[in-house]
Amino acid sequence: MDRDEAAELAIEDNAERLAAALGIAFRDLDLLRLALTHRSAVHDWAEAMPDTPPPPIARRSNERLEFLGDAVLGYVVADELYRRFPEATEGVLTPKRAAMVRAEQLVRWAREIELADYLYLGQGERVTAGARDRMLAGAFEAVIGAIALDHGLTAARRFVRRFLHRDEARIVAEMIDANPKGRLQELIQERYRLPPVYRTLHEDGPAHARTFTIEVSISGQPLGVGAGVSKRDAEQAAAAAALAALARPATEEAAVGPHIGRRARRRAARATLAEDGGA
Repeated sequence: MDRDEAAELAIEDNAERLAAALGIAFRDLDLLRLALTHRSAVHDWAEAMPDTPPPPIARRSNERLEFLGDAVLGYVVADELYRRFPEATEGVLTPKRAAMVRAEQLVRWAREIELADYLYLGQGERVTAGARDRMLAGAFEAVIGAIALDHGLTAARRFVRRFLHRDEARIVAEMIDANPKGRLQELIQERYRLPPVYRTLHEDGPAHARTFTIEVSISGQPLGVGAGVSKRDAEQAAAAAALAALARPATEEAAVGPHIGRRARRRAARATLAEDGGA
């Protein structure tokens, strides 16, 4: 067996092995093979056979399938969130979707199925950690695109759901931990149609080592206090404290005050009626 035959067999084995590992019987295994082909492999092919015309653009690498898979993934996640949270506003759903389709999450799922072991890369490709992550995220989307083309959107949805349903709670929790201020903004706006207000209580320490203490409130009712070496850090800490207070059982009205809760709900109801009347 010459080198070209061995390389061709290796590619076939990669696609076949991945299909078996995923439990998906591809009708057109070339689609999965293409999803695993990084553009560096095409460069090797061109150098090995300089007198042969290059393959059609659709067969050069997984980039077109990555483009398709990105769109399919975005739709599946958006549809899941739309159905799961029927009362959530666009402002609440958008960051959730962004958290679920971010590259870091795709890399985690790609590593779970050991996608790196199946990729077809150029022989001389020198891969840094960052480049490898980009390859994995792109290849994962390309695999979604290949499944959608070969088996349809329902199969692609089923493939994405196996990860999404299991990891959704963790992803949302990580999103809240990473940006409690943003999460508090979404929560307060959704429940009361009022913005949280941040107020600096005091600043301590010398100019080069200042500590800020900030309070967050709604309609003048304090929700939480936090401290940090910058105003941004202190606001995030205050938001985290407010979220913790609101999350405790039966403490929402205690946190915002029963009169504020009722007033805010009436204001939200009037705003909804106004929106409905103007529609």
